Amino acid sequence: MAGLSRRGFLTGVSAGLLTFGTRAASPKRPNILFAIADDWGYPYASAYGAAGISTPGFDRVASEGCLFTNAFVSAPQCSPNRASILTSRNIWQNEEAGTHASIFPNKLKVFPDLLEQAGYHIGCGGKGWGPGDWEKGGRKRPPAGPEYRKLKLQKPTKGVSDEDYAGNFAQFLEARADGAPFYYWYGGREPHRVYEPGSGRRAGKKIEDARVPPFLPDNPTVREDILDYLLEAEWFDRHLGLMLDRLDQIGELDTTLVVVTGDTGISFPGAKANLYEYGIHVPLAARWPERVAPGKTSEDLISCADLAPTFLDAAGVGLEPGMVGRSFLEGAGSEKADFIVTGRERHSHARYDDLGYPSRAIRTSQHLYIRNFKPDRWPAGDPEGYYDIDDSPTKTYMLEHRDEMPKLFAHSFGKRPEEELFDVRADPGCLDNLAGKPEHAEIEAQLSKRLMKLLEDQQDPRARGSEIFESYPRMSKMRLELGGFAEEGKYNRTYTEKE
Repeated sequence: MAGLSRRGFLTGVSAGLLTFGTRAASPKRPNILFAIADDWGYPYASAYGAAGISTPGFDRVASEGCLFTNAFVSAPQCSPNRASILTSRNIWQNEEAGTHASIFPNKLKVFPDLLEQAGYHIGCGGKGWGPGDWEKGGRKRPPAGPEYRKLKLQKPTKGVSDEDYAGNFAQFLEARADGAPFYYWYGGREPHRVYEPGSGRRAGKKIEDARVPPFLPDNPTVREDILDYLLEAEWFDRHLGLMLDRLDQIGELDTTLVVVTGDTGISFPGAKANLYEYGIHVPLAARWPERVAPGKTSEDLISCADLAPTFLDAAGVGLEPGMVGRSFLEGAGSEKADFIVTGRERHSHARYDDLGYPSRAIRTSQHLYIRNFKPDRWPAGDPEGYYDIDDSPTKTYMLEHRDEMPKLFAHSFGKRPEEELFDVRADPGCLDNLAGKPEHAEIEAQLSKRLMKLLEDQQDPRARGSEIFESYPRMSKMRLELGGFAEEGKYNRTYTEKE
């Protein structure tokens, strides 16, 4: 079995991380444009051949650079994964920032600050790190950078944000000093729910083009919900395209490292807030002519924790102690990771006494192994509302027709065993748990050992039996759900539109 190295990642299966091209001495540090959509999951982009969606901005980055097919989040939730991107640390290393909508401790070093210290003009438009409270963590400004959010526009649908993402990016560019390289975090709030019902179909999308994951019922309600989701993903992509055009116009596109991805899987039952494939697998493309050869497709396993080291590598800035990711701009001879790790703690106020659902997972090129530390709890939240699943027409349909789809309902809403193992090549929907089956005992034992060894080496409190994650506050707006419990600390449903 291969050994542990590169700050806790496994090595030894194959050498040579994706080779983008010749690493020549750069006369100038590149600009960095990082675009991250909210709840945009793989494979919902036209570059991947998905029907019913057109993403020319993402496709341009992919065709003029590299398209990644195996990119994964560090957590299937907004704020903990974004914290992992910013710090290049796994969620169990980020204290309060490792759980959803808590605080961001000031002691955690973030890559935007490091870039600014190196002379970069930095900024953030749309959604940066969040939801959560960075001020209560002792920070003086948002972790993703100073905000550029003043310009608004008329929304085409009720579901999307009214922020003029591209216009605010232009203002950011105008604010920089002559000759300074820039870093900009474009955080689209789409395709986070809520969606305007029927908006996708009214925009001309065809019901037959909706790609329904294998763990969801295939019917007009779900298909239309997917079309509405696709329309919002296109809104994110439209502004990305405008930003690329702007850089082209001012002659700086080819001197800019552009990286585009999503922060969680799709916002449907059995996906977002789950460690299953559709909860952790996200799109990823990168463009930078100097070091990214055009027209490449990479099957390398990439973690969101690898993004900060990639940006710092491009800028010629060293990593901070404790960063566990690695740059995917490295050339031939680099060790190639043969797995990624991911995990989750609390999501929304969905369980008695505000308890979370602690899980950790390891994903190789073929298998996904999950360790559920509290199998007695409901993964989707207690049945009073299953509030860890975002409200949607799909969720409502499955609740109302649960008796007609026992296997699909159990997958998204039911309790789970302590260990789960899936062959994601044969079963990307993660419907057939192989854990406990004799013919898969060897790979189950191997992945379990690898995962627990890494968690122990990185001092994961959960792996050591600590309940400290249960003590971290959740800093978010709340309202009491009708029919729920009114007592403090029980079923206080979190609600913020486009959180």
